[in-house]
Amino acid sequence: MVLTVEEIGQRAKKATNQVAALTIEKRNALLLQMAQAIIDQQDAIIAANKEDLAEYGHTLSGPMQKRLTLDAVAIQDIAQSLKAVATLPDPLAGPYDQWQTHVELKIIKKIVPLGVVAMVYEARPNVTVDAAALTLKSGNVVILRGGKEAIHSNTFLAGVLRQVLTDSQLNPDIIQLITDTSHDSVNDLLHMRKIVDVLIPRGSAKFIDFVVANATVPVIETGAGNTHIFVDDSADQDEAIRIIHNAKTQKPSVCNSAEKLLIHESIVAKFLPKVATKLVSSHVELRGDDASRQIDQNILPATALDWDTEYNDLIMGIKIVADADAAIDWINQHTTHHSETIISETPEHVVKFMNAVDAAVVYQNASSRFTDGFEFGFGAEIGISTQKLHARGPMGLPALTTIKYEVFGDGQIRV
Repeated sequence: MVLTVEEIGQRAKKATNQVAALTIEKRNALLLQMAQAIIDQQDAIIAANKEDLAEYGHTLSGPMQKRLTLDAVAIQDIAQSLKAVATLPDPLAGPYDQWQTHVELKIIKKIVPLGVVAMVYEARPNVTVDAAALTLKSGNVVILRGGKEAIHSNTFLAGVLRQVLTDSQLNPDIIQLITDTSHDSVNDLLHMRKIVDVLIPRGSAKFIDFVVANATVPVIETGAGNTHIFVDDSADQDEAIRIIHNAKTQKPSVCNSAEKLLIHESIVAKFLPKVATKLVSSHVELRGDDASRQIDQNILPATALDWDTEYNDLIMGIKIVADADAAIDWINQHTTHHSETIISETPEHVVKFMNAVDAAVVYQNASSRFTDGFEFGFGAEIGISTQKLHARGPMGLPALTTIKYEVFGDGQIRV
């Protein structure tokens, strides 16, 4: 039986009390059982994923195909992520702040689950499991709506997780997947204010902008990464090349890969040919301003649109800037507030960059590929928030909780 989005929401709402009441021992045990079930079902998961690749793989770029693909290594990583979340502290455990008021009311500021968390995401089946793991650990119910490109993978993975809940005599609707991949299902989800407590979109900048512009439910804006690296005049140039190459090529389809390279004008003549050669050797297409193109013939002309584009591909924009101040100004004009990097050995430039750049994560002398919940020690991530309210940066378990004030009295009235 195929449920409507509204019916899925109603079922999710009914399951909130059950999951919120689970002990931390039970939540962790479920996560470990899910990890084992994923490993046990590895062959069937890969078969389902091959259906997705056969149906939609040809419509995706090489890097996006790689994000969609589930092989034995990817499945082991997914299972390991579940196990890692199980080892994390209980986000609901406290300690809680508490105090006595002037009229002897006792107030406890308690940490509680958000309730119903909805996830809308594109062709990344690992998000299905990561989101389910983090919401379960934090005592929440989750409604998942993945992209059509991963529908077979997502359906099978969600089924494995739901079966673990059923086998444990729990309501499987703690984890639900919307299998309708039409735009209508997204629109329905965006307007379920009486059911969805928060919606987290993950995908392209265009997709996230659509969700933010059209949702009436609370949204945590995530993910779009027009990520810059600025190479200062004092940078260790060999180190800079290693960092840039890693940030661009290690996994170009993700939001924490580098998209733009800014270079201090005093070192560009020496540095640009070296870094361009390294990037081109890894099949990176370079697009640059007039100043960069005069130095290296590998660089194609950049358009005005390039400077605000998240490529998610082996493409990089290059711009020459006068100094650190100019780099900061340029980044703040074009940033998506995700991750920004300075490669510099000048402390005052680093401090200014750290303080002035408006991004969730700011790096010195390190690859932006580390903007990731697992790398930050969160076990996994529900997304990377690029906003400033409630949560910012890689969102782990605490981002999926809120507060409730419990007030205990003895007949007090206000006069």
